[in-house]
Amino acid sequence: MEKLKQIQKKFQINGAGLKYIAFISMFIDHFNKTIITPLLNYQQPLVTISTIFDIIGRIAFPIFAFMIVEGFYKTKSRGKYLRNLLIFAIISEVPYDMFQSKVFINNRSQNIMWALAIGLLNLIIVDKLKEKIKNKYAWLGISILIVAINAVVATLLSFDYDYYSIIIIFILYLFYDKRFLGSILSYLVIIKEVYAILGFAVINFYNGEKGRQNKLFNYFFYPAHLLILGLCRFWFGL
Repeated sequence: MEKLKQIQKKFQINGAGLKYIAFISMFIDHFNKTIITPLLNYQQPLVTISTIFDIIGRIAFPIFAFMIVEGFYKTKSRGKYLRNLLIFAIISEVPYDMFQSKVFINNRSQNIMWALAIGLLNLIIVDKLKEKIKNKYAWLGISILIVAINAVVATLLSFDYDYYSIIIIFILYLFYDKRFLGSILSYLVIIKEVYAILGFAVINFYNGEKGRQNKLFNYFFYPAHLLILGLCRFWFGL
């Protein structure tokens, strides 16, 4: 454990760094799905590239889930934070459907911003309950029930990463002060995505500092890159 702490201290990453790693990972993953996968046709070089890109793409989600928890604790207004997530969930839906399904409206699949917003809403609710319910076991039981209900909702509405996102955000919240343990438990929830372990490893190098960030870029990157890739699908018939 001491060796791990030394490594973490040597390779620290601030909040801006984490987000840019996640953005790059997400773009590579989505580029792979949109551009490379339709062209595979069992050509070995492309298969290898696609496999590598798929592995890299698994880094993004654990970071985004962690940053929701970090934002929950450090934002000046949780209400405005939730509002912004919901606004960009709406903005992102058509670009996501274009990217995902090559249609403008697809009710069978919803973008990840919805899941992140519901995950944040969960935290707001259970944290409010924590102030009112003094028995920690009663609070935990009620919180788990709320999380379970929202996990079912996320699954029924086909949010990207469905119930995994809701549960993982809650676990990272519960173990906010024990990040390594929270990362292990979260990984066990989504262990079928084997390489997600890379993303959970990355968040353990976070140093707690915000770093230089552009708020508009952080929000608009998601719908903008989906729109570009979605247009590529239409334009090139992918």
